[in-house]
Parts: sequence; C-alpha cells; structure tokens
Amino acid sequence: MLPTSSFPRLILGSSSAYRKELLSRLRLPFEVIVPDIDETPNAGELPQDTACRLAKEKAFAVAKNAPGALIIASDQVATLDDKHIGKPCNHANALYQLQTMRGKEVIFHTALCLFDTRNQDSVLALQLTNIQTFVTFRDLPDAELDAYLHLEQPYDCAGSAKNEGLGIAILENIRTDDPTALTGLPLIALTGMLRKAGITFFSRSGYPSL
Repeated sequence: MLPTSSFPRLILGSSSAYRKELLSRLRLPFEVIVPDIDETPNAGELPQDTACRLAKEKAFAVAKNAPGALIIASDQVATLDDKHIGKPCNHANALYQLQTMRGKEVIFHTALCLFDTRNQDSVLALQLTNIQTFVTFRDLPDAELDAYLHLEQPYDCAGSAKNEGLGIAILENIRTDDPTALTGLPLIALTGMLRKAGITFFSRSGYPSL
C-alpha cells in the first residue's frame, strides 16, 4: 500500500464493516469517518431518489471537516412492490421480511457518490450513480428461514440475508451490472469514478497512483 503522503486523502463515509472490507480490496490507503445524518426517507420519495440523496448527504457531512479529500459515500434502499425494506434489527422482523419476500423479486438501489473536495468547481467534483440489483428469493418454508436467521443473524442487512455468506442459499438469482453493489459498495462504478478523479490503479511499482 502506498504511504499516505504520496496519495490524496481518501475517506469512506460509512459505518458499514461490509463497505470497509469491499473498499480495502482496491488496496488504496483510506480512512473511515462515520457521517451523522438523518436517514429517514422523505414522504413520497422514490427509492432510488432516497438512496442518491442520502449518499450525497453522507459525503457532504464528511466534507465539512475534510478539505482536500476524496470522499466516498454510499446508501442502499431495498424495495418490494415499490415499498421500502429497512434493516430488520431483530429476529422477529427478519423472519417477517423473509416470509414476505420468498418467491418474489426484490430491487436493491445502491447509490454511490464520490465527492472530490480538491476542486469543488469542477464538473467532476461530484459524481453520483445508482446501481440496481434484482434479487429473487427462494420460496422456502418457515423452518428453513428461521434456522438460517439463527445461524447467520443478518439483522443489520436490509433484506435479512447476507449474500456474501450463507444467505446466498436463500436466493434464487441475482441480476446486476456491478456484483459488489448488493453488498453495499459497487466497485466497478467506484473504480471508474476514481479514474475520472485522476487515480491510476496499475503502475510499475505495483501500487495505485495519481
């Protein structure tokens, strides 16, 4: 990994351990700052608009105390029949979610924002996109759903299943243009944004560079 002195300050604006692990795959030096924002959807707001708005608000909240940094922020909203699906937080709510979603398709909207505070007047200072992932859940009996929840306890995941873990056995299929979007950070989109911000990922040194 490059020493931080030779690389722009890169900040992940998130409290998610999943996003931190995904970003670490790019072998970039980064730090984590948890943004403090209200994540309540606005009345009548479309799910993709909620995800994009919150991703931007997270980036802006971090930027207030991080001049000259590249800030990465993301937000995910899951929907079934156009209704928001939040994090279950406990076993009973998670079981209800899985019972409601079995045999059905759930759409996950994963918004990604890269805010380059080094030049806020540039048209590329704020890059924003929304990646959709279409997930069909298997039609499984209550006993299997309950057993899965006790094993993996995915109570901090919207949709109540960890696709990167045992939860993949609950899913019938996944359709997306960016395979890590479902886990919370679409790396294909992010690497494209970082390239536009001037970062090269491969060099003779073997490290990312400007």
